[in-house]
Amino acid sequence: MPTRNLPPALARLIKIVTWTENALLIAMLALMVGLAAAQILLRNFFDISIFGADQMLRLLVLWVAFLGAIAASREGKHIHVDAIARWLPGRIKPGVVALTDLFTLTVCLLLVWQSLRFIQSARESGEMVFGTLPVWLAVTILPLGFTLIALRYGLRLRHHVLQALGKEAAE
Repeated sequence: MPTRNLPPALARLIKIVTWTENALLIAMLALMVGLAAAQILLRNFFDISIFGADQMLRLLVLWVAFLGAIAASREGKHIHVDAIARWLPGRIKPGVVALTDLFTLTVCLLLVWQSLRFIQSARESGEMVFGTLPVWLAVTILPLGFTLIALRYGLRLRHHVLQALGKEAAE
C-alpha cells in the first residue's frame, strides 16, 4: 500500500505500526520454534516437559497466524477475490477492486464486532489460561488483528476509489 499520498503523520504512524508488527511476528515465531524444540528435546531425552508449553504453543500459533495475516494484508497479498478484476480493462479495474476492498472491509468489521463480543463473554466467564492469565487477554489478537486488517483495507479502498475517479495514477 503506497503511503506517498497520505499525510506525513499518518505515513509515519503506518511505518511504526509496520515495524512493530514485524518485530512481534519475528519474536513470537522464534519463541514458538524454540519452545517446540525444547519440548521435543525434554520429552525425548529427559522424559519431562515444560508446564503449559502446549497451551502456550497453541496461543502462539493463533498470534503468529493473525500477525501473518496482518502482514499479508499490508502487502496486498491477503486472500481476496480478484478473478474477475485481473482480466478487466485498466479504467474499470480500480472500481471493481474498490468493491472487493469494501466487501473485505465490511467482513473484517463484522469480525471485529464478533470478536469483541467473544472477549466480553470470556471476561464474564473468568476463565484462565496457564492458571493466571485471563482468556480474554490471551485472545486480544482477534479484534486487534481484524481491526488492523480492516484499517489496511480501508486505506486500500481509498486508494482504489481515487484511482477509479482518476485522481491517483493506476498501479
